Amino acid sequence: MGVTKSQIFDKEQNELAQLFKVLGHPARIAILQYISTQNACICNDIVEEIGLAQATVSQHLKELKSLGLLQGEIEGKKMCYCINLEVWNDIQLRLNSFFITTKTNCC
Repeated sequence: MGVTKSQIFDKEQNELAQLFKVLGHPARIAILQYISTQNACICNDIVEEIGLAQATVSQHLKELKSLGLLQGEIEGKKMCYCINLEVWNDIQLRLNSFFITTKTNCC
């Protein structure tokens, strides 16, 4: 496996790459879409909606939570997830900034 040489890129480039990597899985997009339409939900709700195994959904939730996109509270034996709006809005601003700086002129 090759070395990424991430140290030669600036902090913003590395952070955006990590964001795209985490969001680069369709199951995670589906999970975010589902959670964003709910007040809050537990893993089993997501399993029923998405159709993946509980362990798989849990792993995807862990990746999304590592970015801070999700926040959760323990309710008994269950973790209740919702979108972290502060992080969600920050990501939206960062992506908008990334795309706005793209030149529209082509060769």
